[in-house]
Amino acid sequence: MTDQADPSDFIPQKEIVYNGLLPYADRLDQEATRLLAGIKANLARAVMVRELWPGVSFWTRKLFAFLKLYGRRFSKEDHIVFIKLLYELVTLPNLEPHMMQSFARLLINLLKKKELLSRDDLELPWRPLYALCEKVFHSKTEHLGLIWFPNSLENLLKAMVKSCRLYFPASSTQEMLDEWRPLLCVFDVIMQKAVSYMELFLPTIMPPEEHAQGFRLWFDELMSLWVSVQSQPNWEGCLVNLFARLANDNIGYVDWTPYIPTIFTRILRSLNLPVGVSQMVAPRYLTNSYDMGYLVVWITALLGGPGNPAQKQLTCLLNSIASYYHPSNHGRWQSHLMRLLQRLPASVVRRVHRERHAQPSWITPVPDQHKLSDADLHHFSLSLSGAALLAMFSKTGSMDAAYALQNLALLTPQLTIPPVLEKTYAAMQTLTEPHTLTATLSCMIGMARSLISTGNHYPEGRTHVLPLLMGALPGVDPNDFSKCMITFQFIATFTTLVPFVDCSSAPSQHTDLTEIERELCFASAEFEDFVLQFMDRCFALIDSSSLEQTRGETETDTQTQLESLVELGLSSTISTILTQCSRPIYRVALEKVYNFATTNIFETCVSGRMVADMCRAAAKCHPTESLRLFVPHCCSIILHITANEELLNEEEMDKELLWNLQLLSEVTRVDGDQLLLYREDLEQILCVCVRLRCKQAYMLACCLLEHTLRSLSLTYPTEYRSTPGGFDTHLPIWDWGRAGDVAALGVCWHVPSKEEEDFVFQLLSRLLQPELQRIRDHVSGQQPMSREELLQSLAIVQHCLLGTGSMLPPLDGPAVPDLVPTMVSLEEIKLHIGVDYDASRERYRETMCTTMRLLLHHILENSEDDTKSLFAIIKIISDLLFFRGTHKKEFDSRWKSYTLVKKSMEDRLHGRKQHIRALLIDRVLLQHEMRKLVCEGCEYKMVHQELISDLLLLSTSTYSQVRSRAQAVLMAALGTFTLSYRDVAPRILKLLSPQHTSATQQQFKGALYCLLGVYGGVCLASGRDWDCVGEVWPALVRCGLSPSMTLEKPSIGRLLDDITDKIHRQHETIGLHFTVSDSCVETANEIFASQIPAPSLEAPTKQELKEGLQRQRIRNLVAVRKYEKLVNDLLDCLEDKDLPWKFEHMATDLLSLQLRDDHPLPPDAILYFTQGLTHDSLSIRKVAICTVAAILKQLKRPRKKVSLKPRDVSGIVDSEHLCVGDRDSNRWLQYDSNRLPLSQEQWNSLNFVEKTHWGYYTWPREIVIYAPYGEQPKEALEYEDMCEGEKIIYEHFIDPEFVGQLIEFLCLEDRKGKDSFSPRRFCLFKGLFRNYGDALLPLLWPHLEQLAGDSHESSQRCVCEVAAGLIRGSKHWSYSKVASMWKLLGPLIRTALSNITVETYTDWGTCIATACAGRDPRKLHWLFELLMESPLSGEGGSFRDASLLYVLQGGLAQQEWRVPELLHRLLAYLEPKLTQVYKNVRERIGSVLTYIFMIDVALPHTRPTCSPHVAEFTSRVLARLKPLTSEQEIHNHVREESLQEPDEKTQAIKLLKTVLKWLMASAGRTFTTPVEQQLQLLPLLFKIAPVEMDENYDEMKQDARTCLSLMSQGLLYPDHVPTVLAALQEMSSHRSWHARHSVLSYLQIMVFYNLFTILALPTQVLRIRALVLQLLQDEQLEVRDMAGTTLSGFLQCQFFPLDASLQNQLQSLSHTSLPRARSRELSSTDLVRRHAGVLGLSACILSCPYDVPVWMPQILMDLSNHLNDPQPIELTVKKTLSDFRRTHHDNWQNHRQRFTDDQILVLTDLLVSPCYYA
Repeated sequence: MTDQADPSDFIPQKEIVYNGLLPYADRLDQEATRLLAGIKANLARAVMVRELWPGVSFWTRKLFAFLKLYGRRFSKEDHIVFIKLLYELVTLPNLEPHMMQSFARLLINLLKKKELLSRDDLELPWRPLYALCEKVFHSKTEHLGLIWFPNSLENLLKAMVKSCRLYFPASSTQEMLDEWRPLLCVFDVIMQKAVSYMELFLPTIMPPEEHAQGFRLWFDELMSLWVSVQSQPNWEGCLVNLFARLANDNIGYVDWTPYIPTIFTRILRSLNLPVGVSQMVAPRYLTNSYDMGYLVVWITALLGGPGNPAQKQLTCLLNSIASYYHPSNHGRWQSHLMRLLQRLPASVVRRVHRERHAQPSWITPVPDQHKLSDADLHHFSLSLSGAALLAMFSKTGSMDAAYALQNLALLTPQLTIPPVLEKTYAAMQTLTEPHTLTATLSCMIGMARSLISTGNHYPEGRTHVLPLLMGALPGVDPNDFSKCMITFQFIATFTTLVPFVDCSSAPSQHTDLTEIERELCFASAEFEDFVLQFMDRCFALIDSSSLEQTRGETETDTQTQLESLVELGLSSTISTILTQCSRPIYRVALEKVYNFATTNIFETCVSGRMVADMCRAAAKCHPTESLRLFVPHCCSIILHITANEELLNEEEMDKELLWNLQLLSEVTRVDGDQLLLYREDLEQILCVCVRLRCKQAYMLACCLLEHTLRSLSLTYPTEYRSTPGGFDTHLPIWDWGRAGDVAALGVCWHVPSKEEEDFVFQLLSRLLQPELQRIRDHVSGQQPMSREELLQSLAIVQHCLLGTGSMLPPLDGPAVPDLVPTMVSLEEIKLHIGVDYDASRERYRETMCTTMRLLLHHILENSEDDTKSLFAIIKIISDLLFFRGTHKKEFDSRWKSYTLVKKSMEDRLHGRKQHIRALLIDRVLLQHEMRKLVCEGCEYKMVHQELISDLLLLSTSTYSQVRSRAQAVLMAALGTFTLSYRDVAPRILKLLSPQHTSATQQQFKGALYCLLGVYGGVCLASGRDWDCVGEVWPALVRCGLSPSMTLEKPSIGRLLDDITDKIHRQHETIGLHFTVSDSCVETANEIFASQIPAPSLEAPTKQELKEGLQRQRIRNLVAVRKYEKLVNDLLDCLEDKDLPWKFEHMATDLLSLQLRDDHPLPPDAILYFTQGLTHDSLSIRKVAICTVAAILKQLKRPRKKVSLKPRDVSGIVDSEHLCVGDRDSNRWLQYDSNRLPLSQEQWNSLNFVEKTHWGYYTWPREIVIYAPYGEQPKEALEYEDMCEGEKIIYEHFIDPEFVGQLIEFLCLEDRKGKDSFSPRRFCLFKGLFRNYGDALLPLLWPHLEQLAGDSHESSQRCVCEVAAGLIRGSKHWSYSKVASMWKLLGPLIRTALSNITVETYTDWGTCIATACAGRDPRKLHWLFELLMESPLSGEGGSFRDASLLYVLQGGLAQQEWRVPELLHRLLAYLEPKLTQVYKNVRERIGSVLTYIFMIDVALPHTRPTCSPHVAEFTSRVLARLKPLTSEQEIHNHVREESLQEPDEKTQAIKLLKTVLKWLMASAGRTFTTPVEQQLQLLPLLFKIAPVEMDENYDEMKQDARTCLSLMSQGLLYPDHVPTVLAALQEMSSHRSWHARHSVLSYLQIMVFYNLFTILALPTQVLRIRALVLQLLQDEQLEVRDMAGTTLSGFLQCQFFPLDASLQNQLQSLSHTSLPRARSRELSSTDLVRRHAGVLGLSACILSCPYDVPVWMPQILMDLSNHLNDPQPIELTVKKTLSDFRRTHHDNWQNHRQRFTDDQILVLTDLLVSPCYYA
């Protein structure tokens, strides 16, 4: 060993502070140093001798455990080296997925605290991670089953990249952009990949001086792309996430101001809210909403800064969606809105914490002028609180609202708390609405700390504590469980924060108190009152829930779930209250509890448990005083009753005895040294009572024994008060709401003293020793016991073990040798847990262990049906193995509840562990318990081996319940002890083997269950170790031959299905080639150079390094042998003719999982699967199809590739400026019928670029393509050149009989009506034609010709699959072969397409699309020319025309921007045919037009495309629609069948129908909408669209309405708005009122979906306002009504303000005088004007549905004057008043305060309907 450097120089990165508070903290430093030295040495050594398994994986697990126990307690150098080493390990080539996962988890953990390491300390390259992600996310072989990744791997790798990207070098941004920019082709799926990589990898945390190398390189480009894309494509979400991260990491360094309106408009659109009455939602919008977590971060980062522009938009956004939060509104959008409400305040709290309270670190801080000021927070809270207070009472979102209010209260308590308090007091008064009480209390629980804490902006909050506590008391209600629970939680929360001390005398002693403090002092006199009233309430609750009250005679006497919940709530609340009481109040309360408990006798099931829990809670707080009362009382009664010896053998005992035993057993769960005073009494009672005959009595006595032992032997804190040292120091009201201080926590520990230890062992020798002797006598037959007596003995043994688990040293002994060959020590870590074992004491654990084993074998041989004893033994074995004072399950649930409490009471604003003291103490205790659970590590020793073999016996015994309990313990043991499964698996398999003839069915089933494992535990069947899998899988198949195997029992069949299912679900590829790179070894070597602590071993010698290399080579060879042996074993099983079918299927499945991309499948298996293609069983055929396709991929010969500089081909260098789309430098890639390869020379001279996206956005520096045909290796394989596997497949496919049978099978239907084109069969044929050229074609061809002529769907589908495979498989064929193939294939496709049917047209579409995907269009010119021939010939009727167009569209859509010539030809062909009569053809043409114009996008930097342009097309269409533009109304008077000569108008209507289909198809599909062109069609649509949707309207009207709805949702840019408004204004004076009505519905939706864009244009807002007011005075009543609705909507989302001028305008309209004349015709214009004014005023009222602004009372009064006006005015006023009443009813108590008394009188008259009989 190297000399240790001086440990005092050691500065740990970040320790776990709680370790320093443990009672044995002084020993931990040395222990941690020792462990770290061991981990460093062994981990480095394992890497250097290249032993990934078990060495490296064992020691990385130990490092993980070290992080959990000690945090990052190592030096910075160590930290960096660990990270580098794990980075090297995780990016090793060919690493098996499972190891990759565990290394990635550890790496993420090491990188978690980013402030510990700056970018100067650590730099990580990004390319290895990119290669790794590419391999996993976009694996080329995973879909064929050649590699299996675990499901969680993808998210784990993403998390790992997120942790690493901080440390990518500054130059990495440019490199990434060079890598991914060429992929940005918006039409291609590759776009999603490119953008998601950018989102994942681009670093955004950099010092400001590096910004020019960072986000400045891409920000403008990506931002302008985002702004200009319209319908939300999938990748838009990734861009939003990237921008949100950028904004958050660089607050103040990116200027977002120009983009803010756009951002908020998009956010509002992404919420998918329904607007207007009859809105259609474009299908795209439903699915793609942004990730709320990122949205919230983005909004938060935009807030603040000079002028705080984003806050104005946020206020507007929240106002416009506020009404959706009202409890009466709900829909599919609700969860989304609730998430926004819940996360936004939390995110702002995080930001304020970072700006004001976080510790400074190397990360650039937010510049001062951009930090959030108090004024900013004030505005923020104001804008959100309205929505939060509405959502408080929502059915589903009240918890989200409570969380939001909790965070708002941290930011601005003075704004947030008062309205909630008001609601809480109101809810406490009402009896009729319990749900309001539950909702308000849960909000108050979250706000408790903000309400009570000193020093915030809301000092008067503390005066509410006592009124709230008193008001909550009636909530302790035996008739309402949920109210009861929330009240307990509420009282407990407030009590934890407030010491219950009477300070009413303080003001006379302290003269310097503030007014509020004096008030608090006087109020604190009520505490005692509160405690006593609460006790009384609890006693009433207990009385009403005793067993006699709640159950009849018949039912069980166990607790129900609700009762146990209430019991838990009750005991924890009482315990909190009494902990927080001053001594005087405590004594009064104790007296009260004592009297209640001792003057009554309770039944021990329900109420008894509650009372005993109360007493325990009381005793815990001050054990000396309470034990003085309880113990003597209980002991005297128990001793008095048991003094009567006849009672000892009674089956039923006196209730009083039972109750006192129960009480005593709970009261003794207190500080152990207080129990020593009563040791004689306790010992005497225990000795008598554990031997009582009555089961209830001895079980209670056993509990008393366990609790007494635990109190004496465990280490635990003894008090949890909110301030250390008690409450009698200074003025307690100053301690209200104080947080605990980790540095001065002052934990009082109970550590077992010498006397306590003596007493423990004395009890064991008096109680445990005799029982063990008794059991041994029973086994030897000297003194047999009855089953009941045996159970009693076992109960005593078990409770002794549970009581002293922490004092009895663990089972020890020699380890099981030679489990696995290794060059590294696999020694376990040992931890100190505060107990020094005394070697001189009796070793009870060993004695128990031997005794239990004797007893177990005795029972199994003599009385196996004694299952109760077996259950007890299993439990004892489990505790012997694992129990050290804490059960894992208990620990997990306590950890969970700790995190829950922490979350609800945490102060996230100040951070720095400002938790309450009780919670911090709890966390320290959890740290101690966590150490107890890991303290021994998990070395597999002989003792364990013996116990596990006993468990295995029990797991395969006769009774199913015994089996299942034993299996659970067995699985836990296998999961705990390292490598034990290697020892156990062979024993389990022995029971399954056919040679094991004596096995019973129970053993067989038990063994299968052991292989299956429990849910979430170890599963032996899907192990990741060649030895294990190599034995288990063949054994699983062979067990089909076992004599005890029968498929007649459905349970066995199900079990086997579960096992195969689990293997399938959990299967991951197991590594074959483990190689550790040299760079990895070098990094490991650095660890040996590090000091403090120096590694505990020397570095490996040269000799050992050589041996390591040698072993690595041998290991890899052996692994390959084991792999091949496994495959051959499975094949051997399959050859057995007696194997039942189920096992044959299982074997085939398992065999198919063994395909790999790094090692070929052995030839025998290839033969089996090739023959399997024509197997009788359908499922085997299906597996064989996939597998043979994968085998063909394995056998694929590599092709030569060459790199090519694009400028060498085009002769044009792209300019420096970004230029996207069709340009001279990529023209050569496009389809040009004049330059098609029509001869061998031309074919060889062309550079084929197969992937469609290359060259569209920018060119990469160089591009890799396949070399020309002449340079490729020989294409047709000669038979003698083939490898064995290739020969096998070749021989089968040149056998006519085999091929005939295969095709016959492929033409069978699988599931009638559900079948579709199968990608797997396509892969099979593609592989065949790729690997063997056209050698196999002659045999297949006749079959294909025959099938093509057959119109059955399955025959057609088979042709589709083979044809697609043939076209794609011919990628590398020579020109002559391809040309002759098309000579045959062309006519075949024509024939098949002439037989197309409804069932098969989608298959043909898929076939052609698959054939064209990722292929250079110039290679497929035969196909395109064939499809372009004449799709709309009309020969086969409308269906055939529509189908041919569909097929053609499938092919062209795959080619995107590379076939402009074909698109032009198609458009020219279609344009004259747009007046089609048939609906299906029209719809299809509409869809095809969408694809034709898809390429014409208005994206940034994009050149005008060579493909067809929308603008030109639209102007040509408009010219043809001329006859309709002059019409006033357009009716569809064209019958589909009419044969008369068409006139212009008829033609125009037909054309319009097709155009409508095109508009509908393109909404939501195109990337940018050509607004100007579509606007020219608007007037036409307004004329047709009806007002209501009616099923009876004809297709044209419905389509027009749909188009309007979809167009109104479109995203507008600022320069479009004036044009749209001009069109709407023009229509608003149209003759038809339908058109005017439609203008309003269009306007509503358009404004809402583009709110912020339009708000940024004040002149346009004024135009809209004028337009609405103009329509408000329309002569048609329906239009006026709609205008009123529109106006109220605009006012509600504050689109324009309700200012004085608008009010005056409406008032003056409403005062238009009506002529007095009694004549019949009222002057209509005056009535209209007056009605318009009234409608406007109504709109004002309806725009505030849930509150009463200042102006409202007056407007209501004005409206009431119109109640007697003529219709329709009167009706409008009545409707408005009834709506007002409906929406303001809930909060009327608050609202009525806004009105004067006179107004209230008038209102009451108006709102209460007059009585009939008046």
